[in-house]
Amino acid sequence: MTVNFSELAVPGVRRLQPYQPGKPIEDLERELGLRDIVKLASNENPLGPGQSALEAMRSCAGSLHRYPDGNGFALKAALAERLGVAPGQITLGNGSNELLELLARAFMTPADEVVFSQHAFAVYPLVTQAVGARAVVTPARDWGHDLEAMQAAVGPKTRLVFIANPNNPTGTWLAAEALRSFVSALPAHVLVVLDEAYFEYVEEPAYPDTMAWLAECPNLVITRTFSKIHGLAGLRVGYGVSHPDVADLLNRVRQPFNVNSVALAAARAALADIEHVERSVNINRRGMQQLVAACGELGLEYIPSVGNFLSIDMACPGAEAYRALLHEGVIVRPLANYEMPQHLRVTIGLEAENARFIAALRKVLGR
Repeated sequence: MTVNFSELAVPGVRRLQPYQPGKPIEDLERELGLRDIVKLASNENPLGPGQSALEAMRSCAGSLHRYPDGNGFALKAALAERLGVAPGQITLGNGSNELLELLARAFMTPADEVVFSQHAFAVYPLVTQAVGARAVVTPARDWGHDLEAMQAAVGPKTRLVFIANPNNPTGTWLAAEALRSFVSALPAHVLVVLDEAYFEYVEEPAYPDTMAWLAECPNLVITRTFSKIHGLAGLRVGYGVSHPDVADLLNRVRQPFNVNSVALAAARAALADIEHVERSVNINRRGMQQLVAACGELGLEYIPSVGNFLSIDMACPGAEAYRALLHEGVIVRPLANYEMPQHLRVTIGLEAENARFIAALRKVLGR
């Protein structure tokens, strides 16, 4: 019996293309037989986890036969104290990506619309299409979000608005005054999701403290992650903060035990490790200066970024430069799927890793 399983799937899933992560080091080792590979493709913290998080992980080894705390009580309590919110406002996720999916499942149907910007995070269209909702994509302004265009795109069928601040992959950001005005002007039936995966890296005075808005903006949802500055990408743990009623709905569709014991313990320890965060910010600042200076020397345009990555215009098809860099043992991220066919996104690494990329780039460009 022959079965066309695609016809059995729901329409949105049939048309989905899986998310393409940054190329793993192991793949490049197998394909090209290379060693001493530098990966600057996935916006990971080059320092890795802090010492306290590592110690917390080790402490869990003897109890891994037990299920984790499905409610994440200890981590929620630590987050609530740090953020000045109630534990009932927090939803834990398998990375902040899961929060985006939970929001789509809880609040969108095929009759609804979601608004997000051109060049925004690739997961927004994926979760939208998976539930069969309609994506309304607004043109970018200077590679970032055009809030006026997004406001105009909101209509009676809109249920969610996704905004990444800073935005991935462009590194652009929105200042407090403009963003607060946008959020305040949204109708009550629209949830606005502020994706702040990279907020700890931002050193701009006008960057918003969105947690302070929650009391007056009940339709606001803030998502954050331990994958970036805390160096826990391999453990997959993130969180959302919202009105308690929204959090309750998200927890209804959340899978039981979605955050594992090791991740819960490591995240709690990482949250208290202020020294590791500060060290990571300092290394990122110096590394950004290193890459920006190299772009100037090589005559390459780039998008000014406040994250831990820089998107560089190669002035040629980015895929060609990407493949050439692979042969030099350097993995970066091509951005054709973000409608940026000439750009490569480069994660800020350690000084030696950045230097390795710059040397490889000089060789590839013949400069």
